[in-house]
Amino acid sequence: MFVAVLLPFVAAVLAPLLARRVGGRAGWLLAPAPLLSALPVLRALPLGAGDEVVERLPWAPGFGVELGFRLDGLAAVFALLVCGIGALILVYAGGYLSGDRRLGRLLATLLVFLGAMLGLVLADDLITLFVFWELTSVSSFLLVGFDHARAEARSAAMKALVVTGGGGLALLAGLVMARSAAVDLGAAASVAGTVSGLTSVDLASHPLYLAILLLVVLAAATKSAQVPFHFWLPAAMAAPTPVSAFLHSATMVKAGVYLLARLSPALGGTPEWRWGLAGLGLATMLTGAGMALPQRDLKKVLAYSTVSVLGILTMLLGIGTDLAIKSMVVFLVAHAMYKAALFMVAGNLDHETGARELDRLGGLHRLMPWTAAAGLLAGLSKAGAPPMFGFIGKELLYKTKLDAADVGFWLVIAAVAANVALVATALMVGVRPFWGSRKESPKTPHEAPPAMVLGPLALAVAGLVIGAFPLAFEKGVGSAAVSAIAGKSLTMDLKLWHGFNTDALLVLALSGATLGIGFVVFLASRRGFRRLGAWCRRLGRFGPARLFEKTIDGLPAAAGALTRQLQTGVLGHYLVLAVAATVAITAPPLVRWAMVATPSPITVPGPFELTVAVLIAGGAVVAVLLRSRLASVAALGVTGIAVALLFVIYSAPDLVMTQVMVETLSVIVLVLVFSMLPRLVRRSTTPRRLRDLLVAASLGLVMASLVLLAATVDPVPDASLFYLDASVPEAKGRNVVNVILVDFRALDTLGEIVVVAVAGFGVAALIGWRFGIKRRPE
Repeated sequence: MFVAVLLPFVAAVLAPLLARRVGGRAGWLLAPAPLLSALPVLRALPLGAGDEVVERLPWAPGFGVELGFRLDGLAAVFALLVCGIGALILVYAGGYLSGDRRLGRLLATLLVFLGAMLGLVLADDLITLFVFWELTSVSSFLLVGFDHARAEARSAAMKALVVTGGGGLALLAGLVMARSAAVDLGAAASVAGTVSGLTSVDLASHPLYLAILLLVVLAAATKSAQVPFHFWLPAAMAAPTPVSAFLHSATMVKAGVYLLARLSPALGGTPEWRWGLAGLGLATMLTGAGMALPQRDLKKVLAYSTVSVLGILTMLLGIGTDLAIKSMVVFLVAHAMYKAALFMVAGNLDHETGARELDRLGGLHRLMPWTAAAGLLAGLSKAGAPPMFGFIGKELLYKTKLDAADVGFWLVIAAVAANVALVATALMVGVRPFWGSRKESPKTPHEAPPAMVLGPLALAVAGLVIGAFPLAFEKGVGSAAVSAIAGKSLTMDLKLWHGFNTDALLVLALSGATLGIGFVVFLASRRGFRRLGAWCRRLGRFGPARLFEKTIDGLPAAAGALTRQLQTGVLGHYLVLAVAATVAITAPPLVRWAMVATPSPITVPGPFELTVAVLIAGGAVVAVLLRSRLASVAALGVTGIAVALLFVIYSAPDLVMTQVMVETLSVIVLVLVFSMLPRLVRRSTTPRRLRDLLVAASLGLVMASLVLLAATVDPVPDASLFYLDASVPEAKGRNVVNVILVDFRALDTLGEIVVVAVAGFGVAALIGWRFGIKRRPE
């Protein structure tokens, strides 16, 4: 599996060279790379419930991190979608940008994204999963901003990166907390660091469960464009059509759904999971459906309907019943195929007519017959018409809603409303441009080249074939996928017709009503949903997209105001801020420690220790009270030498030498510098001095508490025993302290020597400048 993940990245290196040499044919030459990556999955088919293939390679063994990959039913479904659709997209991109000098860059970035997505769905190690998750965000940023000369593309890429990147940080925190919780619950560290290992513990019983759930859902919501983060997906339509067809229909936007499905056995089954995901998905489903209808741009129609479907998938995972999981898997696969096909159909229309607005397209079925056939079949699957695979997904969806306890009626009403919008938008994209009266377009239309027809036609026909013969999908990978999500053995039973019974007839009636009402809405859309569009634009002024834009636009002003407050140019101000921040961060855990710590017995100091302690404290107090800089430096010198005496009392000669050397150099430097400054004038006010006193006292109290805390902690015996045992055989020295400084901590000691040497050079330079020593002429 490691080779399968690596192969797209290798092909990405070759893509620019191939594009320069053979032009658009580079897509055909690169398409075998993802197909070869799919071979391990195809060899493993058919997969049964619980079947899996695991591969682990060392990555950072010291930290317990591996390149861990696991192929089960869920990973196989996503891997086949990524590789299969990815191969068709590469061919399509070669035709779409044939003759464009940027083709090599597009193909290379698509392959990087393909490899990242493949690594994500196969990853079992938590850190591996996070790395590939972030790589999908970075590569999608490059793809969305592909046409970087346009401000719209740059803005869309920034939205995608900021939103999904923020979700990535939430995911990292959630995974780290999940691993820690699993270890607390008794799992071994090596097991807790894997996705499969998290399912072996009851995370819901841990106090961190709610925090982990919120972080994971936040990451999934940003990636899969859930409300209120949905706005980045329609904006990303500024990318070229091959990018939209791949990232925003079949792969990247499904990554959040994949994450929730993958972690469902570990985090699911609780009221928080059920109601949180069901509510989030319901809001997203209705929002996307409502905003898709008034759109006139083909890609925007598809984008908002994608948001609606992503909400449906999330809602089904939240419901979490066996039937809901089966419906989610079928709906996910059907949507990936028909949506990628419809995006490529929209790209063909734009490429060959120069327009993609609904009002400028019509009557093209004779001029673009193959594209029209692909659009019709994919549109029927999107509408949920038999015998398409989308019909089976819609029927399972309705069965799930009818079986949902307590809220089944309302869920059915919401599902019908959303599916009516999906039917209407399917006809808007797959039917309207090709039938009806012929309309003038900027370019003389003709059929797209074979490279651009293959992808949509293959996916549309696949939706028809799998819908008519679902047994192959059910036995090959479908049952294994639902079993992986549910965490138990489940078997699919996919049929176009379930016989004459009450439930089947009711579901069939709902499907028929959805198609009929959707067709009526489609006819009404010919006159345009102007009022609905106006309402959406008004609401958009107060929506998350507007808030995001205002926040981004306001960042420079806010950063400038913050900088003016913090960067005052006054050294004392910087020192107060640094000390206050240190106290604020350190004090709370110290207070919690003080409340539970057992006080250690206090040893009464002897007369020598008391004398040195008085010298240390007295020197510091006198340095503050004196009005002369030089006298204050001398007082601080007393404190430093007294600290050295304390080391003498406790038999630490090495520390004594270091302390005396540093203290002497410091005093000399300060005396030389301060002797050249003007007379000290007190400029600070009494309140400011009181503030400084409070901050300094707080830091002193915190540092004293840290010293006491360190004294209560038992030293780790392994470290001291290691140095004692290794001193003679490894470093050939019997003075353990010297061996530690010179051998085991050699770089640290070298750094200290460099600091002292630099200070010495500084003293020499100051002395030479102070007494006017001149260099001899060369």
